Amino acid sequence: MALPHKDTVTSSTRRAARAASAAPETFDELDATEPTDADREAAYLDVSASARVGRRPKREHKPPEASVSEFDGVRYLHLGHTPWVQGAMRVRKPRVIELEYVRRMMAWLLLHDTERWGSGPSELHAAQLGLGAATLTRYCHAELALRTTAVELNPQVIAACRQWFRLPANDDRLTVVYGDAGDWVRDAAHAGTVDALCVDLYDHQAAAPVLDDVDFYAACHACLAPGGVLSVNLFGRSSKFARSARRIEAVFAEGGGSVRVVAATDEGNTVVLALKGADWPDAAVLAERARVIEARTGLDAPLWTRLLRRVPAERVAKPSAPSAGKAAALPTAATAAAAAAADKN
Repeated sequence: MALPHKDTVTSSTRRAARAASAAPETFDELDATEPTDADREAAYLDVSASARVGRRPKREHKPPEASVSEFDGVRYLHLGHTPWVQGAMRVRKPRVIELEYVRRMMAWLLLHDTERWGSGPSELHAAQLGLGAATLTRYCHAELALRTTAVELNPQVIAACRQWFRLPANDDRLTVVYGDAGDWVRDAAHAGTVDALCVDLYDHQAAAPVLDDVDFYAACHACLAPGGVLSVNLFGRSSKFARSARRIEAVFAEGGGSVRVVAATDEGNTVVLALKGADWPDAAVLAERARVIEARTGLDAPLWTRLLRRVPAERVAKPSAPSAGKAAALPTAATAAAAAAADKN
């Protein structure tokens, strides 16, 4: 359940909107030339036996249906018959990260030594809360050769990703968990095990993050290994953005960490990066890592370094002055009594 790509003003937005208008009712209605009905039904009902890790998640409501559409060679994932895009994949280039905000979520690479990844299977463990169109999961698993875990509550999303978005079957380096993200991060078995935790948990209406309180971010912090990084997708144009970012900062600062914001995309998606238990690297270190990241992956990491900002400070409301022509409010009986007592003392 990733944050929908807020395509409302740009050409990519119009493209997504047109794609959404043609979205099928469910993900298995897209194209009869794709996998057979039997294959799709098996994928939906099974959700891959290996994806079911732990107890079946408790849900009060039926999860929204997943649907898939295509436009100009890009395949989109939707939920609940809404126009919001939950993820996208260019069909002929499935290994490329299509959406800009998803690319920026990979800025966590700036905060890890480049010697720890890039030359064969890596010791790093990357986890994603919210599968979306499986873009980050595919990328971390296949392109970076990281041990990768993805947690998704909606079984239709897992099935759609298996059938339409090139999500491979679980293996010794990939685990797709059918479960609740909040439960997963609170599980003591996962404490201190994740080096990069990407969180993209908006509901299908894009109203607000599904999990966004201090307790949740504290659990995310506990999941991270020392020096681990939390990368959270938030909608920067929302009035709630600064509040969410400050919650993250409060949790990580208490543990000696540091937090920065990657400036918003044209669509408004803003990524918060939180480093556990360490000071923010200096500009020279970030620049060198960005150079290596770009050379190895083609991602525009130098851009990320130029977009880094501090978390916005909380606004302090100014006391309002009495309106012109009106006398100041008279003291109440309680304040008058307190003043009289003070005079006696």
